[in-house]
Formats: sequence, structure tokens, C-alpha cells
Amino acid sequence: MSFDYEAIGLKCGIEIHQQLDTSKLFCNCPSIVSEGKPDFMVERELRAVAGETGRKDVAALHEEMKQKHFIYEVFNESACLIDLDEEPPRNMNEDSLEIVLKVASVLDAKIVDEIQVMRKTVIDGSNTTGFQRTALVARNGKIETSKGKVNIPTISIEEESARIISQDADSVRYGLDRLGIPLIEIGTAAEIKDPEHCKETAEKLGMILRSVGGVKRGLGTIRQDINISIRKGARIELKGAQDLKLIPKYVEFECLRQINLLGIKDELKGASIIEEKTDVTKLLETSSSKVIQKALSSNGVVLALKLPGFKGFIGKEIQPGRRLGTEFSDYAKVRAGVHGLFHSDELPNYGITQEETDLMHNSLGLSLNDAFILVADSEDKASRALDAVIERARLCFIEIPKEVRKANDDGTSSYMRPLPGAARLYPETDVLPIKANLKEKFEIEMIDEKAKRFADSYKISFDLASMIAKGNFDFDGLVKKFAEVNPAFIAGFLVSIPKDLKRRHNVDVDSLKFADEVLGKLNNQDIPKQAIPEILLELASGKNIDYSKYGVDTSQAEMIVEEVVSKNKGASFQALMGIAMKELRGKLDGKKVAELVMKFMA
Repeated sequence: MSFDYEAIGLKCGIEIHQQLDTSKLFCNCPSIVSEGKPDFMVERELRAVAGETGRKDVAALHEEMKQKHFIYEVFNESACLIDLDEEPPRNMNEDSLEIVLKVASVLDAKIVDEIQVMRKTVIDGSNTTGFQRTALVARNGKIETSKGKVNIPTISIEEESARIISQDADSVRYGLDRLGIPLIEIGTAAEIKDPEHCKETAEKLGMILRSVGGVKRGLGTIRQDINISIRKGARIELKGAQDLKLIPKYVEFECLRQINLLGIKDELKGASIIEEKTDVTKLLETSSSKVIQKALSSNGVVLALKLPGFKGFIGKEIQPGRRLGTEFSDYAKVRAGVHGLFHSDELPNYGITQEETDLMHNSLGLSLNDAFILVADSEDKASRALDAVIERARLCFIEIPKEVRKANDDGTSSYMRPLPGAARLYPETDVLPIKANLKEKFEIEMIDEKAKRFADSYKISFDLASMIAKGNFDFDGLVKKFAEVNPAFIAGFLVSIPKDLKRRHNVDVDSLKFADEVLGKLNNQDIPKQAIPEILLELASGKNIDYSKYGVDTSQAEMIVEEVVSKNKGASFQALMGIAMKELRGKLDGKKVAELVMKFMA
């Protein structure tokens, strides 16, 4: 599908969150992921508090209604009393702030006169304090894209949240190793024009971050939140879009969702909301539905909600594989922790028969255009779940709700919580304001510029030069240090050979770790380049290398080649090369072998 994005009034902006490769933001703990059995665990419950405006934030209140408790796994190597909120924070990490200031400089942003750390209320358990520390560092930056300038209103520094280990209906288990890792947040204006432009903008910002350096690499260290709305729709924040390739689909599918919800709003004539819940447990106590029987076996109930005029609408698809009923179900799951719900547009199904469906119609007094919802769980959960459905169903007549939604792996999204507002912020009184300035004028060579220079200066392909430029390599330094080795081979040593070893042997080889040792031997002509893949495999396995077995002295090589030429008189140069290389078994560089073959053929 494709839309005229200007015609539908697309407004789109993106927020980049990138972990910085320093110690944590307000303590000296290292930014590492801890594995194994934690040293100890703590358990907490959190509640919403009023922000600077004197009101409680709607998103915080929403989280409080879930009535969850939180368990934190603590490793002494990666967390401290500050992470546990048992000790005040220390001063902001200077290295982290310096990286953010450099990025602000590259984005031509104006650094604020004074950096004031703020508390942003977050009570989903991802912060032990009940808030996230965040600070505005610079404003009014910009980047150039193929579709014009995109402004950058804000550049901030903040704490990373705790890492989810597991969760169920009543609790969430977090790891505190990730909590407090510094993040840079870059927020664009709503000037992105279409899905591909959104991807391009994210790629450009990611390239700038890698060019500046000091940022973490790897899965989970960078993520994008996308803000999307259309005309007559509502701003939606899609959280956690990590795969750049999926960004266009996220934008496209959210536009589709809002268009379909607006269509449902226009079509829902004669529909209404009746808030009365009906206990239908007795009517369904012999049902073969596994969900219902599981609830009843735990002294649960089955509650029903009548939705007049909703027949056919609950089953309408609004995103690929997701229907209006899925939206209702999301609200019920998030609010009450139920596993899901049944709606009449999908029945009979899931163990509920036609006879039982007809029984529901009759007992609820439904007309031909009416629908119903069923929830089976404890009475409290089932009731709270239907309260959430009532809230969402009522909005079908009024507006598309402003929401934070989770970015799913297929490009769709699912409801997480209401969109937060200004009420969530208030000043952090434990950290002094900071006067910030760059220590020196900062200039940077962008990755794409560096790749072009590598390709032109060292006569290597642009693709190979791009991989080198994106890697964490001092390529210029290695070329200078190992002047007798062809730059193209050094580039291959860093990226191509490890990639080939991974494909052929399923072994991860950090060639940079062995660069001084192996390239030094090659530079001194102690080993042939043909032996390097085998040498790297041995080094990666932790073996001690006997380099002498890979080399051959010049006099010995001359004897071998002379004998090959003598025994194969009249053979072509190519044939003699093949035989000689086989005899030498990769112990001498091919160029040297060719010189010897030519010498003895003369």
C-alpha cells in the first residue's frame, strides 16, 4: 500500500536514543551487562506523585492502576547504592557530557546556558527511583537530507532504564546492570515527509553518532522512537524501533491504522456504550473453552459487556493481522493483566460453540447490530479489563487516543500506555546545575567522507572503504605502521577475512585484537598472507602460534621452485605457478613465487 502523505497530513518526527560508552551517568559503575546468578535481589512497589505542575501525570497514574510489584536483580560489579536509590547521585559523568556536547556541535545546535537535571516520572518499574533523570543540553540544531533540512529542537542526556528479565501479570523482574548507562537523546521536528525519509533521517543521525565516537555498538544500544500523526488523527509515539529496515513500515502501518480508525468513527452510527457488566459464569460453566475453564478452576468468573451497534466493527482489520478487537484486548491486557478477551465478531471459536454464542445474544438481549465482549479471569481482573474496554470503545466515537505504542517485529504496533504530558517533570534537587562548554573547537570527519577518502587514497573499493570507516579501526594508523603491507589487504584483514571465517567455520574472530602481532609478521615477511586465515583461526581458539611453520626462507623457496621448473620443462607459466604454490603450501607470498618462477623459466 502507499499513501499520498502530504494529502493525509502526515506529521512525523523521530527520537534517537543512543547509549554512550562510558561509566554510568551519576555513579562510577561500569556500563556492562552482567550474567549469571545475581548477588542479591530487592523488591519494590511504586506510586505516582505530582510533578512541578502540581498534577499527577496520566501515564504514571495508568501504571499505578496495574498494581504490579517489581523485583530487581543486583550484581555488585555493575550496580551500587545509587542504582538502588539508597544513596544520592554523584555529579554528572564528564566524559558522557563531553560526547553529547560534541554531537551538539556537529548538529550546529546552541548549547544551553545552564544544564538543569530534571526528574521525569516513570513508575513502570524501569527506574528504582520512580523517575528518570534527564537534562536538556542543546537546542535548535539541524541536519540536511535528500528532502531538505530537518530541524533538531532538542538534544538531551539522560539515564538508561533497567533491563527487563521477565514479567507476568503481577510483577516485572529487572536487571540493574543497564540502569544509569548514559543516553543521548536527539529529537527531530515533525518535518519528516514520508516513511523512507524517516529511515534516511534515522540513518543520518546514526552515522553522525558513530562518526563522533564514544557510543556503544551492537544490538539494543540504539533505538528509535517515532512520533506519527495524520490529519484528524492523534500523535502516537512508537517506542523501541530498533531495526532501521522496518522504520518505513512502522510509519506506513500507523498511518493505515489511523485512517481505518477514522473510518470506523464515521461509520459507527447508532452505536453506544453501556457500562453495565453482566456475570455470565453460570451460562458458560460447561464450556469447552480452555481459557474459560482455566479461570473457573481458579474460582474466577466470566463477565460480559454489551456493545450496541458494534457488530462487524470489532473484527475490522486496522493493521495487517490486527483488528479493533485487538486494540480492545491490548487495553484489557495492559490495564488488568488478563490474557485476552473474546468478542462476538470472532465467535464461535476458541472452544466457544455456536449454541453458546446464541445463548450470549439472548441473555444479553442483543439486536442484530449489537456485539459483546467476554473476559474470563478473577473477578477483580475481569472487571478492570472490561473497564479498560469501555474506555477504549467510548473513544471510538470521539477521537483516536494519544498513546505510547510498542513497535512490533512485523511493523505493526500495540498499545502500551497513554501519552505522557508536562505533569511528569520536576527539577532534580540532588544534582547541581552545570555550566557547559566544549573544551576546544570540535571538527569531525563524517563516516561517508572518511569512506570516500579511504577509497581514493588507498585505492580500495568504496564498499570495503565504507565497512572500514564504519568500524572501530584506526585504519590510517595501521596503514602507516605496516607500510610494507598493501592497504587493501589490511582492509580485508579487518573486515573481509573475519566475515569469511564466520561463514565457513562459524567462528567469531576479532582481527583487530591480533593486528599488531599478525600484520607485524606479514610486514617483516615472516609469514605469507595466504596463511593468515588459518593463523587467525588458531589465535581465536586461544592457541599459541608457532609462526615458523608458516614461513620458508628464500634459499629453500628458490630450491623448490627451481626443481618445479626443471621437472616440468615446456609447461606454461600458469601451470608452473600452480605446482609451485602447491609445493610451498602457502608458505610464500604469491608475488614472490611468481618472481621465482619467472627467474628460473628465463
